[in-house]
Amino acid sequence: MCAIHQPNLFPRLTTLAKLYAADSWIVLDDVQFTRRDYQHRTRLAVLDDPDRASWLSIPTHLPRGRETAIQDALIVDPELARRRTKAVLRQGHRGSQHWSVIHQALGPVWAMFDTGRTAAVSMTSTRVLLDLLGWQGRILTSSRLPARPGRSERLADLAAAVGARSYLCGTGGMNYLDPAPFTASGIAVAPFRPPADGIWAAGRRVSALWALATLGPNALADQLRAQAAQAVML
Repeated sequence: MCAIHQPNLFPRLTTLAKLYAADSWIVLDDVQFTRRDYQHRTRLAVLDDPDRASWLSIPTHLPRGRETAIQDALIVDPELARRRTKAVLRQGHRGSQHWSVIHQALGPVWAMFDTGRTAAVSMTSTRVLLDLLGWQGRILTSSRLPARPGRSERLADLAAAVGARSYLCGTGGMNYLDPAPFTASGIAVAPFRPPADGIWAAGRRVSALWALATLGPNALADQLRAQAAQAVML
């Protein structure tokens, strides 16, 4: 099972759950960067009130303006951005009993600021969360895989390139996806629909860091395994 998603900075729980349910995550890094999306920002929730949240953003420069691909977006002043991101995360999550575990896992994220690439930081921020939750899948990038230019054709080709037999699609993607290219490649399209209540209500709006800091890695992994099992059954 394959999921295809742009790199998100400390992604929402619903996004993380979709990736967790897949065997392969193809990072869609060669499409246009969108400032209104989650490629360089996330909403961090207050630990005891997930309805209260504020944006955390990595200042990003687009060398080619609106035509800049995600992989080419550059961090404005990487050292300052790293210090600010570390401080904001510590301030918001140090009250959690699980903070020490989370804090230890974030080392690779801070190292990625040295690349100067926003996508490297965002992709790594997702990978460390998946690692904390025991995900055993693999990560590839779309820029290194062959694919046709059409939207649905491109996704089908990427899924086929990694040998996927199923493509896990979020609710937003189901609105525009043409299943024909997938059918032609023998790939089933499986919709991923997480619950809308409990932790999942907040998980549609704020970073998965809130659920991780609230429940801890083991309890959250149990929740994600349950959703992954349902996805496999579709």
